Amino acid sequence: MNLLDFLNQNYYMMVPALWVIGYALKQTPKIPDWSIVWILVIISVSAGSLAFGFSFEGLLNGIVAAGVAVLGHQMMKQTIEGAYSNKKK
Repeated sequence: MNLLDFLNQNYYMMVPALWVIGYALKQTPKIPDWSIVWILVIISVSAGSLAFGFSFEGLLNGIVAAGVAVLGHQMMKQTIEGAYSNKKK
């Protein structure tokens, strides 16, 4: 099962944009890590509502887009860290 199957095609472009925004937020010392996910959800839902209209489907797609961005980032990060730690042993 592909997570993008749950995401409306109009929202695909938001996932890489949210990655970039999340990376920028991570580099900002005054923003706690726990709040980055919530900021991304707010940005995603707001941008999606402005671009595609406010609706329940739009709200869900905004949440899914943020979730796919965060999950994708964590999968990449954990894979790289896991591969590095295995080489170190």
